[in-house]
Amino acid sequence: MSELAPLIADLALILLCAGVMTLLFKKLKQPLVLGYIVAGFLASPHLSYTPSVVDNESVHVWADIGVIFLLFALGLEFSFKKIVKVGGSAVIAACTIIFCMIFLGISVGSLFGWSRMDCLFLGGMLAMSSTTIIYKAFADLDLFNKQFTQLVMSILILEDILAIVLMVLLSTMAVSNNVEGLELLLSIGKLGFFLILWFVVGIWLIPLLLRKTRKLMSDETLLIVSLAMCFFMVVIAAQTGFSAAFGAFIMGSILAETVEAEHIDHLVKPVKDLFGAIFFVSVGMMVDPSMIVEYAVPILVITITILLGQSIFGSMGVLLSGQTLKTSMQCGFSLTQIGEFAFIIASLGVSLGVTSDFLYPIVVAVSVITTFLTPYMIRLAEPASNVVESHLPEKWRKTLDHYASGTRNVNHDSDWKRFLMNIIRNTVIYTIVCVAIVTIFLNFVQPFVTGIIPGFWGNLLVTVATIMFLAPLLRAIMVKGNHSEEFVSLWQDTKNHALLLMTVIVRVLIAITFLMFVISSLFEVSAAILFALALVLVIGIIISRNLKHQTNIIENVFVKNLRSREVKAEYLGTKKPDYAGRLMSKDIHLADFEVPAEVEWVGSTLKDLNFGKLYGVHVVSILRGKKRINIPKANDRVYPNDRIQVIGTDADLAKFRKVLIPTMEFEEDLYERGEMILRQFVIDENSPFLGKNMIDSGIRNHYHCMIVGVERGSDDLHAANPHELFQFGDVVWIVGERAAVHSVVSGGYAISYD
Repeated sequence: MSELAPLIADLALILLCAGVMTLLFKKLKQPLVLGYIVAGFLASPHLSYTPSVVDNESVHVWADIGVIFLLFALGLEFSFKKIVKVGGSAVIAACTIIFCMIFLGISVGSLFGWSRMDCLFLGGMLAMSSTTIIYKAFADLDLFNKQFTQLVMSILILEDILAIVLMVLLSTMAVSNNVEGLELLLSIGKLGFFLILWFVVGIWLIPLLLRKTRKLMSDETLLIVSLAMCFFMVVIAAQTGFSAAFGAFIMGSILAETVEAEHIDHLVKPVKDLFGAIFFVSVGMMVDPSMIVEYAVPILVITITILLGQSIFGSMGVLLSGQTLKTSMQCGFSLTQIGEFAFIIASLGVSLGVTSDFLYPIVVAVSVITTFLTPYMIRLAEPASNVVESHLPEKWRKTLDHYASGTRNVNHDSDWKRFLMNIIRNTVIYTIVCVAIVTIFLNFVQPFVTGIIPGFWGNLLVTVATIMFLAPLLRAIMVKGNHSEEFVSLWQDTKNHALLLMTVIVRVLIAITFLMFVISSLFEVSAAILFALALVLVIGIIISRNLKHQTNIIENVFVKNLRSREVKAEYLGTKKPDYAGRLMSKDIHLADFEVPAEVEWVGSTLKDLNFGKLYGVHVVSILRGKKRINIPKANDRVYPNDRIQVIGTDADLAKFRKVLIPTMEFEEDLYERGEMILRQFVIDENSPFLGKNMIDSGIRNHYHCMIVGVERGSDDLHAANPHELFQFGDVVWIVGERAAVHSVVSGGYAISYD
């Protein structure tokens, strides 16, 4: 008998406990994360009454893989464009909550005399609310139609992003054991550099790769390729000093911008669920009951800190963003728990060896308590806001109302602000990519080429190749934005000429600096000759039409890849087009309707339907499967199950909806009358069908029944020929609605009712 590896036996135990607990917690309508933690406790050595995991090291490796998959899946659900769309309210609220809760967590840890790293990691854990738990609570309480829930979900999106940044900073501080301001700024700068570089290169390259290989991508191949890219980015992130989870998140967020994002997410989900379960089970394995009893006071204090801190600072953050007191308190009370990211940050501290053993089980215990209290805190928000509002002085209440309404006014950006923001954004992005290109060529390409072609000619080849790669990017730095609407508008005022020329000169100097650095790194040239040579190259780059064409291609590919998922969603009708939010009148809206198959006018042309004259609505698009007809013509028809996008006022859309969705009242015996039955009857001498064929009998056209077959004498049942005459003694089998069949049978002699 072969001996079973300990890891396989441990995996069997883990999955068995997890399976039983998930069924139990599903029955109890509790979050599955808590079930996994309980399963881990049952499988841990701390419980002597049940079998225990033997190979703890291997389980922790699998748990690390689980973190990678969890962050990869989170990235797939996240889009960088979501940051722009969540709005200022979510940004202000999320930043306020995170900074205040980190400070509160550090203060609580210091109060207990814990180490500096324990306090920092505790602050990070307390700052992150649980997306999974809040989402489930909203679903259970049927609150997704409330205004505040959308704001809460936007805050959670930003918290997830800031949690990734926080993990990177905590890792840096843990490794360097330094929290000085300069070190922190350098870490943030390094993070920003690589974040922009990976995102820009990834968005430009990866969708292009997937598009070129789409015909070769089966489900299996797409899964393997996606996971390969995930772990490749994990390795790159680790090599550059970041955490593996950060690399997985970045690759997931890059793939989230592709048209295959939903498909990849669907394929990865089972793998993520498996390894994610192992991770959360490993969290439960670290829970020591004796340690929880020993640290009962800190657990109680931290729980109260989260409940009060998130309620107060969460409400304050949302209130500062311009929301009403009621909405602010509903948001703040919804965020009073910690979950997945708290466990991930805690496991990061354990893997780096910088946090104490007691911190992990404390966080798990606090998470369990706050999770169970979440629904009650959400319900408490509205009564609490009523109490607070009733006790507020009238002057304060009017001030809050005025502030909430005032922050919603739209601020129109000036030409200078738009121009400078565009210039700075483009310059920073292209500069970062140029730095990456120069680094790759000087550190990797140059040693390889000079190993084959040593000396002057090898360096010359590397210099030319580097400048060729840099040229279209340097041209974009120098020229892009110089012909924009903002630039032209500002140039009309002569007072702006000097400042506008200064922005051009600064960008030209950046390009000259890059060229001088590349040449000086490979050749010994005097400063004057170096500057003159760089200046000549810059002039050539600016006037080159070929480089202008290359720059346009690079930008068009990037923009196309960045918008491809949204464009596909708009085409298929799963996302409303951008113009829907920019209609001239606030009373006009775009709405989607699915055409029911039972309405009488399906199949008619738009000209015949005349929706505009009859109901005041206009059809702008017809979606039929994967086909989209924009601005349909008068002769285009509307078919069953089409989705039509129409524009109109609220009143007109409501009137149109009543016509589109008929209120058909079913009679009690409608289903019985529509039932299809099979019957047979005999052709006798009195039958009206004797001597007639199938066509002349009228069984199909008049009675609306179908002849299945005919039995004649001892012959078996056979399909009737349309021109075959019915003979005496024939047994005819027919099928149809009950009333119609009985009408036919009444002309013959029924012998069977099946």
